[in-house]
Amino acid sequence: MGEIGTYDQIIKKNPRERLKKEKMPLEIIHELPELIQKGYEEIAEEDIVRLQWYGLYHDKPKMGTFMMRIKIPNGILTPQKLRIIGEISQKFGKGYGEITTRQDIQLHWIRLEALPEIFKILQEVGLSTVGACGDVVRNITGCPVAGLDRQELFDASPLVREIAQFLDGNPEYSDLPRKHKITLSACAYRCNAPEIHCQAFVGVKRRVAGQEQLGFTIWVGGGLSTVPRIAKPLGVFIPMTDTLPVIRAVLDVWKDDLTYRRSFIKARLKFMVDDYGPEAFRNLIENKLGRKLEDFPELPLLEPSVGRTSHLGICEQKQGGFYYVGFPVFTGRLTGEQMIQIAELVAQEGKDIRLTREQNFILTYIPESRLNWVLERMEAIGFTLKIGKLRGPGIACTGQPHCNFAVTETKGRLAEIISHLENALGEGVDDLRIYLDGCPHACGAHWVGDIGLQGTTARSPEGEKMEAYDIFLGGGLGSKPLIGKAIGRRVPADQVKYYLERLIRAYQAYLREKEAISFQEFCLRYPDEQLKNLMEGK
Repeated sequence: MGEIGTYDQIIKKNPRERLKKEKMPLEIIHELPELIQKGYEEIAEEDIVRLQWYGLYHDKPKMGTFMMRIKIPNGILTPQKLRIIGEISQKFGKGYGEITTRQDIQLHWIRLEALPEIFKILQEVGLSTVGACGDVVRNITGCPVAGLDRQELFDASPLVREIAQFLDGNPEYSDLPRKHKITLSACAYRCNAPEIHCQAFVGVKRRVAGQEQLGFTIWVGGGLSTVPRIAKPLGVFIPMTDTLPVIRAVLDVWKDDLTYRRSFIKARLKFMVDDYGPEAFRNLIENKLGRKLEDFPELPLLEPSVGRTSHLGICEQKQGGFYYVGFPVFTGRLTGEQMIQIAELVAQEGKDIRLTREQNFILTYIPESRLNWVLERMEAIGFTLKIGKLRGPGIACTGQPHCNFAVTETKGRLAEIISHLENALGEGVDDLRIYLDGCPHACGAHWVGDIGLQGTTARSPEGEKMEAYDIFLGGGLGSKPLIGKAIGRRVPADQVKYYLERLIRAYQAYLREKEAISFQEFCLRYPDEQLKNLMEGK
């Protein structure tokens, strides 16, 4: 803990810090005309990395095209904005897009020379890619039905917008040790996964002198990747007006401690929270603020007040006479034409489009009298509620063929697995969440799915390299937030669906013969070796 060495020593050890010291990545936008004129192959790799601060990553293979991530705070989109994204995807990105687990939309095949026109179009409608990638606060997430759901404590989305506006492109917070993830919500279901965020503001209420006060409590140090952590509660009450000052205090104590700039691998807030512990970390925040935070008991928050949900299907809003409808987007894929058609429909029949953490979307303010017509029209566009319930909650990261880190295909593989389980097991799989990643970075949150799959490689009997997956069990969010354990190792890709079928059949038999428990509880009741044997059919 504490500072180790000088910053000059740090930049000698950590190339990422040297890159930022030599040229602030946000300044790369001023060199864009020069980079385009120079040509992709002549651009220094350091400048390619700096483009991450504008939401750009190399597509795979590195042949001159990029993935572009468009930030959408709280996942709330007007029809005009969705139409624009659809049109950009058609003109510059082969008519393809993906909803991400941070309520963004990603496009692929974007060429460098198209960036000035794209940035101009996005700016005109109030969209941005600034800070969608890079060592910054990433898109701030929240409950997609904030302001609509009857169960929510209060609507936190205006505060998300306010904080996002302050942080977006803010030079003071554009040189963090590494990426930083914040979520903020008063959703009764905690659908926004506060357990796995660097900073998570969980809506609460309390009574003081007979008066009800609304605000947040904060959890810190969550995160996945190769060293997963569940966020730790600090046991404080934060009035809504103090939310941004507390966010800044957390960022300041982290970014100003050179210890967490020495290694890019260890440059996440979770490692600082590990080192200090919640109590000492709270003291750091209070010292930065110059005052104490109010105590708030965490025990009632260990379990959501209601069950879990993906906010899918038809739900009555708190605004009488209106409904929101959550549509599953299998593996999170959308075409540009679909985006445009959805935007046209919502402009005519609703209000806005909300993107979810599990890569789906929600249409809002649909009058009851127009529900059937909207459902019919959406089915014609390619989205229906008449599908298995396993499809909506499933998550697949970008994976092959676009991601340079992925070693396996992801979206097609998840579709194959889910289709097999639906055909083999019927409705008995309806309540399961399968989260699939193509590498250890865990963008698809495999650590906390009911079933987590992480791409890896194996050798065939003939010695040839082939795609495989590690199978994680026992993980989860909500009432029992736990990091899953790898039970099946290097399972050949074409065998994964059979491993899962055998395991789920054993779970179904348990439910019939013994008692009703969750899939997570089932997996936690058996030794690892027995679970492995069940999957292998021994």
